[in-house]
Amino acid sequence: MKYSVLAAFLFLALAGARAAEPQKEYIILTGGPALMEWEKLKAAPHDRWWGNFVRSSRVRIEQIRKQRGPEALITWLVYKPAYVRRSQRQDNTDLISNILSVRDKYGVNLVWVANGREIINYLNAGRPRGQVKIADFEYYGHSNRACFMLDYSNEIDSASKAWLHESELSGLHRGSFTRDALIKSWGCFTGESMSKKWRAATGKKMIGAIGKTDYAKCPENGWIPALSDGSRWGG
Repeated sequence: MKYSVLAAFLFLALAGARAAEPQKEYIILTGGPALMEWEKLKAAPHDRWWGNFVRSSRVRIEQIRKQRGPEALITWLVYKPAYVRRSQRQDNTDLISNILSVRDKYGVNLVWVANGREIINYLNAGRPRGQVKIADFEYYGHSNRACFMLDYSNEIDSASKAWLHESELSGLHRGSFTRDALIKSWGCFTGESMSKKWRAATGKKMIGAIGKTDYAKCPENGWIPALSDGSRWGG
């Protein structure tokens, strides 16, 4: 009888521990495309097609959905102003509806963001982080060594007016992430400085490119961004 009681106690204790495990959230952040009015005279124009970052994000969302199942909590943060400008000033089509169709197809939580502060706020408190931990955070968009450039060459030539800068990362809460969280930037140069600041702020490694990434290779690579020649992953 004593062994039966002990076994029952252990079973209930393990069941309680499993029930207390936090839910996992998978977050994709997508920056905006450049405009050809700024890029057309460059030797290597950026973003001839509006959907470079959206398509790669969609492919990653699809991977997570297949790997983690229909109940997985996937959140898609998208820098909306760049797609509104691109719709109105270049493509003459409703790009926002195209983004909404991805949301509907994969059942993701779409959150529009307009600046780095809103990204920090979502990572810290978009969900009750005591109960929902971030297991995956990945960025698709333009970047330099110190920041995610959310609207590079979209509002002004060869620059950005909206970003998440490494100096803002100290505002992240260290307890928001799972122990084995995957953090990765698919932008250029992030592994040269921003990755170090991310680790200092959160205690988590952020994989980033030392050198450039190349979205032009995406169609032949299943829409997974590739490293440019001479570049490597760091963090």
